[in-house]
Amino acid sequence: MEQSDISDDLTTILVTEQEIRDKLAELARQIETDYAGKDVLLVGVLKGAVMVMADLARELRIPLSMDWMAVSSYGAGTKSSGVVQIRKDLDADLTGRHVLIVEDIIDSGLTLSWLLENFASRGAASIEVCALLRKPEAAKVHVECKYVGFDIPNDFVVGYGLDFDEKYRNLRDVGVLAPHVYA
Repeated sequence: MEQSDISDDLTTILVTEQEIRDKLAELARQIETDYAGKDVLLVGVLKGAVMVMADLARELRIPLSMDWMAVSSYGAGTKSSGVVQIRKDLDADLTGRHVLIVEDIIDSGLTLSWLLENFASRGAASIEVCALLRKPEAAKVHVECKYVGFDIPNDFVVGYGLDFDEKYRNLRDVGVLAPHVYA
């Protein structure tokens, strides 16, 4: 049996690889200005933010540290449960640090809202959010996001770190997953 190209499982490309690169460069210039003279800690939320975090970090021309946190609020479904579980905690102490949470996507906002409260309780000097994608229509709670790449429709999207059942993360573009794949 011949294996099909995984991009055949997409109905639409929402954001191209080049648009992502251009937007990350633009966001990096803004972050460099805002964090001039500060010791910034980028915190990537695993697994989805790996691509965004790597490409943003390479684009930034300021001193920075990086750490990772793995949290889950999805289980095996396609909608957030709102119950956050820490799967891997930070190695860094946040006390007095300027934290920039790097996210692939803000969907319901429930997980991110929980993270912001959690990091504030750990004594961070400041906490901001950089998200490549945001779904305004999916928001269940308002989360302040200082750096947003693209607002997208409330569709099930994959690519550039975003997955369905751990697949499609390796796509270079972000696209809408065909309903027949997850139905």
